[in-house]
Amino acid sequence: MKVTAAVATGKGRPLAIKELDLQEPGPGEVQVRMVASGICHTDAVVRNEVYPTPMPAVLGHEGAGVVEKVGPGVTTVEPGDHVLLSFSTCGTCESCANGHPAYCTQFFGLNFSGRRADGTTAFSDNGEQVGSHIFGQSSFSSVSNVVERSVVKVPPTAPLEVLAPLGCSVQTGAGAVLNVLDTEAGSSFVVFGAGAVGMSALLAARVANCSTIIAVDIVDSRLDLARELGATHVINSRTKNAAALIKEITGGGVDYAVDTTGNREVFRSMLDSLGSRGHAALVGLAAPGTEATIDIGSTILTGAKISMVIEGDVVPHTFIPRLISLYQDGQFPFDKLIKTYPFTDINTAFEDSEIGTTLKPVVVF
Repeated sequence: MKVTAAVATGKGRPLAIKELDLQEPGPGEVQVRMVASGICHTDAVVRNEVYPTPMPAVLGHEGAGVVEKVGPGVTTVEPGDHVLLSFSTCGTCESCANGHPAYCTQFFGLNFSGRRADGTTAFSDNGEQVGSHIFGQSSFSSVSNVVERSVVKVPPTAPLEVLAPLGCSVQTGAGAVLNVLDTEAGSSFVVFGAGAVGMSALLAARVANCSTIIAVDIVDSRLDLARELGATHVINSRTKNAAALIKEITGGGVDYAVDTTGNREVFRSMLDSLGSRGHAALVGLAAPGTEATIDIGSTILTGAKISMVIEGDVVPHTFIPRLISLYQDGQFPFDKLIKTYPFTDINTAFEDSEIGTTLKPVVVF
């Protein structure tokens, strides 16, 4: 089958729109015709070769579409089903078996290698392999072969162009709050970084009925939107000492905190803002080798807890339907973060995301 895909070819290069050959779905694979795909910071990280994914490759890991075919052994979906796509897991290791698939022992290979377990790819360009199966899906293609465990079935009336980002960025922010921090009603909460992940965390804190919700960023327009979405306080950390101001606002320190940036200075600021027995979660990706300091002499006296969180530590097949329900009930208006682009404008969407003019770009096929 001939498909149209956006192909990453190396660091610093824009994605190339190409016609590729796509194989028939193999065992345990679902062929999905994409309706839309979100663009996530992780796509830029892989495109820029921060992680060792072989190039060329078709990226994309927030896909939404309609099942066209299923490969041998697939039992959970059938042609015509509407689906959202999330990360891939083995399904058999201890973490997967215990409800923590984001910590699958094979996570990196399944999501970043660009290959099936046997070394093959689903895409080719004039007989040359092109990487596939990024997060089990490689959704920057008009049609892609997706591993069954990445597929989440949704109602046929679900607006796929809106729901696409649930598979990664939105569930990461919301899951950190609702699943890992498990914030309490009436508690205080701060998010560092008011991008798509941070705003999703903020919306989740509102769902959890936190009484004090603080957003920290360096872009005033994002902070304005954070107020609109439910923040009780906003801080521009370019001009103010965020940790000191948070302690002033909360009367000694915040109960719960999320860092979506992966920046070492921001991470330290988050820890310095915690109150007694505060709980902080790091969800932002940093380059391997990035180190941050912790004042263990002072921090130990607070009883603070730090969690490192991947994908919100959620089970997508149960958490994504929960987010859809909250959205349909008007409690989780993450659609206010989205701007759609034609698929052929995917490089513009990346650029707008990187400079901050768009919080959550979604390309539509």
